[in-house]
Amino acid sequence: MAIFAVQYTYTEATIPARDTHRPAHRSYLRDLANEGAVLSSGAYPDGSGALLLFRAESDEAMRELVDKDPFVSENLVERVEIKEWLPVIGTFSE
Repeated sequence: MAIFAVQYTYTEATIPARDTHRPAHRSYLRDLANEGAVLSSGAYPDGSGALLLFRAESDEAMRELVDKDPFVSENLVERVEIKEWLPVIGTFSE
């Protein structure tokens, strides 16, 4: 399975809605973490976005996981960037 780095970019305009949908967003990601699909996730301290690390079978499967995230389905993410990532050193390397 491939590892993907997913970057979310936020705008200040979505802060109230993100606050509202954050419990569902975190619950969704927590469930995926329990299944082994989410390796790690977290927001940038400056509030500009977040970085999420996933395992998925394909680009298409990865896109489906992201599209089901409440932050994405509620249009609270300005930009989603998905890149396959090949770690060679450290915790996520094979």
